[in-house]
Amino acid sequence: MREIAAAADLSPANLYNYFRGKNEILYFCQDSALDRLIANLERTRHGKMRATDKLRASIIFHLYCVLDEVEGSTAHLLTNSIPRTLQRRLLAKRDRYEQGLRQMIAAGIRSGEFVAADAALAARVILGALNSTVLWFNPQGPLSAGSVAENFADYLIRGLSRGGRSVRPSRSGRAMQQQRISSGAKAETKGGSSW
Repeated sequence: MREIAAAADLSPANLYNYFRGKNEILYFCQDSALDRLIANLERTRHGKMRATDKLRASIIFHLYCVLDEVEGSTAHLLTNSIPRTLQRRLLAKRDRYEQGLRQMIAAGIRSGEFVAADAALAARVILGALNSTVLWFNPQGPLSAGSVAENFADYLIRGLSRGGRSVRPSRSGRAMQQQRISSGAKAETKGGSSW
């Protein structure tokens, strides 16, 4: 708590006005990141884009959230260390997010844009790949978070796409994707809230 207070330029006593301990900080980080992920997913799902563009925008936003934002980073790997009551709240949100991603994939399968697949398994493969990046990503390394996000989107969507279909976003998809990333950055700078 002393190290966190020092990084936040607060006294330890002042930090305790906001959080009673590390568990509450971990919970806050995860809860805030999940709120942003769910809000983005809902906006994206209801947008007027191809299924590929929707999935691409969601993948990229997810990776920016876990790689570029403090709340979304490795805190999501430490949820087993917090009390069960807090874990249950996070699991409910995580399940809601996963369900939304499944629905997005299922819609792409129904429309014929994606190959026939098990939407639940596809969603778990995607989430597992995205969440694992916090274990190896180095912000000072040769790849930026943006580069990792773009490449992951290409690789993951290619596995669902029908042959010959582009995995690159359409113009409307690119515009919405940039808007979402900008909105997330603005929320972050205004004190706005992964996995």
